[in-house]
Amino acid sequence: MDALNTLPLMPPGPGMRCLEGVRVLDFTTSVAGPYGTLLLADLGAEIIKIEKRVGGDDTRSWGPPFLDGESLWFLSMNRNKQSMTIDLTRAEGRGIAHQLVRQADVVVLNTTQRVQEKLGLDYATLKAMHPGLIHVSVTGFGLQGERADLPCYDLIAEGYSGVMHLTGEAGRPAQKVGTPAADLLAGQDIAMATLAALFERQRTGAGKQVDVSMVATATRFMAPRIVPFLGSGEPPMRSGGTDSVIAIYQVFETADFPITLGLGNDAIWQRFWDAVEHPAYGKQAGFETNAKRRQARDTIVAAIAEILATQQREHWLALFAQHRIPAGPINSIDQLAQDAPLRDAGMFFAGQGAAGRVPQVGLGISFDGASAVYRTPPPTLGQDTERILAERLAMSATCIAGLIDAEIV
Repeated sequence: MDALNTLPLMPPGPGMRCLEGVRVLDFTTSVAGPYGTLLLADLGAEIIKIEKRVGGDDTRSWGPPFLDGESLWFLSMNRNKQSMTIDLTRAEGRGIAHQLVRQADVVVLNTTQRVQEKLGLDYATLKAMHPGLIHVSVTGFGLQGERADLPCYDLIAEGYSGVMHLTGEAGRPAQKVGTPAADLLAGQDIAMATLAALFERQRTGAGKQVDVSMVATATRFMAPRIVPFLGSGEPPMRSGGTDSVIAIYQVFETADFPITLGLGNDAIWQRFWDAVEHPAYGKQAGFETNAKRRQARDTIVAAIAEILATQQREHWLALFAQHRIPAGPINSIDQLAQDAPLRDAGMFFAGQGAAGRVPQVGLGISFDGASAVYRTPPPTLGQDTERILAERLAMSATCIAGLIDAEIV
């Protein structure tokens, strides 16, 4: 709680208006889909999050840690959204969903084709009632193909795509990335593809079916390692981040804490040796190009390691900043959250939720110098159901009460 109480309190505001007027129905759960719609929400789209009546989004139960009874995983993905509960397994619930679809610009789902058809939310069904609809699906393996019906999580996608095989130390087991990378990358693809489809619809008036595969997205993420293999036949191996196309691009120990160091071109290479007061070492024969330095990597790494071990991290980071040498700390999450430039840029803040302060991580993208996106805190389960039924679908209080009593919403 101490970390939360140090965050600047961000008041609700208008946020970004790039997508103002765009209406999105979000039927997704967990991380990939909600992260995609979070990005759209931060850019100004109106998001109605459709949740199960009991339990809601799966991440609402992910924890500990919890904050005031709410999952912090859920809170990380769902600001600037409205929550509505519907029982989609019942005809009445599907009817309500269809009425909302007719008013929407975009629908986002993270269910397979078979489940979409069962719920009446597949593209063919929804296109018949709304030809201009942009229908976005995110699944593990895509809507078509032999693996289309298989379940998938971030862990599974990282394994399929080769990400895990190249993450970790040589001779040690493969490791998952320390954040749900495949989920978050797929979420970014949801947002990017939705924007592209909206742009095309401005020209043509036509809707679009978008099919995002977590495995395909994570595979594209590996392109800088896949293409060199396809062109050379040499498969890259797990090496703890020390084996790079750049000769010196890895972690080094200092007298106290480790740092990252990247000597990515000839000019940076020489600036480094000038900075550490060994200019002749950088100019010696055999080190003239990156290709030659890769051949001598072991010798060079040993020389750099010996020098960096003589001073503490802050000494080297200050020196390298002065000489414009790419280097940095290896922050723990608690250190990252205290990073002054990121805090000043609004990356970490708190909103005021129903039960108290809610920690948030900002969008990190500025438009005309502004980056504040916060409009509303993450919603409690179903908090907007009655208002949406009344305002959007013009239902009477009696009708809404009947739906609640029948446990449809």
